[in-house]
Amino acid sequence: MHKITRLDNDLTVITDRMPNTGSVAIGFWIKAGGRYEYANLQGISHFIEHILFKGTKKRDYKQIKESIEGVGGAFNAFTSEECTCYYVKIVSKYLEIAVDVLSDMVLNPLFAKKEIDKERNVIIEELRMYLDLPNQYVSELLDELLWPEHPLGRSLLGTHNTLAAIKRKELMHYKGIYHVPSNITIVACGDVEHDMIVALLQKAFSSSAAASSGGLELKRPHKTQAAPKINFYSKATEQTHLCLGVHGLDRLDQGRYAQSILNVILGGNMSSRLFNEVREKRCLAYEIGSGIKEYVDTGALFIHAGVDNNKAAEAVAVIVSELNKLKDKRVSKQELTQAKEYYKGRLFMGLEDALFNMLFLGDQITSTGKVYTKDGIEAGVDKVGLNEIKAIAEKIFVNNSLNMAIIGPHKRENKKEIEKAFKF
Repeated sequence: MHKITRLDNDLTVITDRMPNTGSVAIGFWIKAGGRYEYANLQGISHFIEHILFKGTKKRDYKQIKESIEGVGGAFNAFTSEECTCYYVKIVSKYLEIAVDVLSDMVLNPLFAKKEIDKERNVIIEELRMYLDLPNQYVSELLDELLWPEHPLGRSLLGTHNTLAAIKRKELMHYKGIYHVPSNITIVACGDVEHDMIVALLQKAFSSSAAASSGGLELKRPHKTQAAPKINFYSKATEQTHLCLGVHGLDRLDQGRYAQSILNVILGGNMSSRLFNEVREKRCLAYEIGSGIKEYVDTGALFIHAGVDNNKAAEAVAVIVSELNKLKDKRVSKQELTQAKEYYKGRLFMGLEDALFNMLFLGDQITSTGKVYTKDGIEAGVDKVGLNEIKAIAEKIFVNNSLNMAIIGPHKRENKKEIEKAFKF
């Protein structure tokens, strides 16, 4: 059972003791990510994530890594649209070291100009790497279609121009706004005592006064569009990489559990309709599946696939056909039951791992300020009925919500075939 404490400086601490483990996963979650960035500073959240590993007043970059990895710990960080997280998984007897290192990074980074200039080049190489990975870059192109002229439609890495514009002054200013106790949540799961970690964090943040964020006010995205949209990105690839998406529900919507079960049925595993129809029956793809993106005020359901260049139109037609079937006819009771059990089983098995549990709790509380318990989620999933699945499909699978990004070597004739197949 999780426990939550809010310190006098508004820092939030949440723990979930897992007595049968010998390790602890701890994450420092900052409520700042891609959608908190001005367009001219796109990529600054991710830039800061890199820089915090490059030295503090107490440690250089080697000492930061060796302090954790030298005692067998795992160390990493990530930036998303709505948060940034720095985390460690470590044997529980070394928890104090993890708290000290993570606190030092978040509170006392040097932002040395030399390291900033070096890391800028590293991030540019990271950007180039993703541009060379069509199966990943295609999802960014889809985001641009779903949320045009909005931070959610921009790359988390930034662009060559914005990365060049981000200097030490901008990094320091951004950190000063968002890296404050009232905007930070510490989550620890595993072999951890709540009172002990609260005491450690009170000491680590003793000189950090409460402060309110004065950053970018979140711009609510449009959830509707006037007509279907396709972005053809020409590239000499051996496969056509496509990502088809529709506007979905936000993470607080009452229908979110029905949408999650719909996703499992559609393309969430090897028993799904898309896997069976596109891969097993027709052999059009090796990789085919679906997924969900959920934010506090919007969301999307997307389908990703890598298909034969000469059969892209056929694959799109089959995918759209499967979406239509979910709108036109209720799924079977057996299909619904299996999807529910799959969803719950994957989640509950994941929660047995300290790191998964920490990421699960941290994501919830940072984005929504709430924690959904295992029992609460199970009850929500169990309530989903056949009519709810069909209702969600009817709501989100509509012509004007269709978007698709495609990367491949397509000529005009191929594009016309694909466009013809791309409609309900």
